[in-house]
Amino acid sequence: MNKTHSRAGLLRALASLIGVVLTGGPRLAAQENIARIEGGLVAGVALRQGITVFKGIPFAAPPIGRWRWRPPQSPASWSGILQANHFGPPCMQPVSSHRLGPWTQAFLSERPASENCLYLNVWTSAIRPRALRPVMVWIYGGGFVSGAGSVPIYDGAAMARKGVVVVTFNYRVGPFGFLAYPGLTRESPHHSSGNYALLDQIAALQWVQRNIAAFGGNPRQVTIFGQSAGASSVWLLMQSPLAQGLFRGAIIMSGPAVIPFPGITARTSLAAGEEEGRKFAAKLGAHSLRELRDLPAAKILQASQALRWGPIRDGWVLRPYWHPEREAAVINGMVADDIGIGYYGNGPAPAVTLENYEQKLQSLCGAEITECLKLYPARSNAQAGAALRSALRDRARASLWKWAERQRRFSPKVYLYYFNRKIPWPQHPEYGVFHSSELPYVFDNLPLLNRPWESVDWRVAREMSAYWTNFAEHGSPNGPDLRPWPRFHGQTLAIMRLGARARPVPVAGATRRQFWLQNLKKPLGF
Repeated sequence: MNKTHSRAGLLRALASLIGVVLTGGPRLAAQENIARIEGGLVAGVALRQGITVFKGIPFAAPPIGRWRWRPPQSPASWSGILQANHFGPPCMQPVSSHRLGPWTQAFLSERPASENCLYLNVWTSAIRPRALRPVMVWIYGGGFVSGAGSVPIYDGAAMARKGVVVVTFNYRVGPFGFLAYPGLTRESPHHSSGNYALLDQIAALQWVQRNIAAFGGNPRQVTIFGQSAGASSVWLLMQSPLAQGLFRGAIIMSGPAVIPFPGITARTSLAAGEEEGRKFAAKLGAHSLRELRDLPAAKILQASQALRWGPIRDGWVLRPYWHPEREAAVINGMVADDIGIGYYGNGPAPAVTLENYEQKLQSLCGAEITECLKLYPARSNAQAGAALRSALRDRARASLWKWAERQRRFSPKVYLYYFNRKIPWPQHPEYGVFHSSELPYVFDNLPLLNRPWESVDWRVAREMSAYWTNFAEHGSPNGPDLRPWPRFHGQTLAIMRLGARARPVPVAGATRRQFWLQNLKKPLGF
């Protein structure tokens, strides 16, 4: 053997040894599971049916120390290969260690939380595809005080098998995500404070634009989707000047126009947010921004437990009265027993008796109570509860219609839905079609819940996830073997019902629909 061949063989052996050291494996030919991104090389984990998951990729620097309550900064690069084989910790929040109402373990983040939490996860079947795939970026709910991209029900493998690249990520919540404070406003070059959670979300979307092609994703074909507080986030990102151009489709699930709380659409001003921040700092015994930043995260979290946190109109991330001329194509919808209708965030809806029925209906219908009593009559306690729930559902569906009537001036396509499939759960019929109950179907993750699933449930999951991934790919939920989902037109007083029998249905009965469309001055939450 000549010296040239010997030297070449030595170089090959050395390269092989380097591969062993960097990957921790016998060879570098988990090549299919390695992607090169701006920070360096990352190695994912191979799953069944050709899916690879990359867990715990940093998309921003840890927001700790002097970076607490500042916009996210670029993450540090690394040498070698980052083993993306475990989720990053959730952002600071109370840890859920037991079932909360209908939200069993699959719906909860039960891992220890940390301020060092700005990580994302990618599920893909196409690291080196012939053509780039649509990208779906999930934004979790949790009332803006909890949640994580690692919650089990958000597992993106089943969706990725349908030909999309799925991304989940963490964003700061509670006081770490939304504290407005005069000192923070003064140090900001934008004269802004609060909305750090939205800035995290924007940073994750910017990371997707720069890096997702390495995982087979198309940065020009990004759809954001979220539920509850995540739905509110989707809506607000549609409004934020900082997020324009980062996505082309948006799916709003049980958020604005459904949940009747104005905070979901960021009605708080910067001045009001700063005043709340002053009170919070005083409660902690902190008299300056430096003292606030020096406090242990656990103490800040403990002091925040009973307070409401959420986005504000800060003038930079969210501008008062500003609206982009053109917005993303959008789906917006609700579940049958959503918050405000059935199971509330802290327990079942208050019992309705014949004695208090008229009083509860009065709060909905105001001066039109006489007409309401005719539209939703009741002669027993059982009828009173059902009648009130019917009124609340009709109002929510009419609110969605009014929202769509306004939104179609900005979005090229608008689709509405109403989900009414009750998760089979004989032990808890009181939960109904509860807030979040569509998530196992959308992610096609029924096996993650121990329920007596029926054949119809598996079909509903296939259909729901197909509608969602079709929308990401084509800008329309429609596709083969699916009931046609009509695009919203002002003349069509219908909404797509998703469930055991998917089909368009009236917003409400003709007389009831007319009542709500005339008496709802604006969509719920606005």
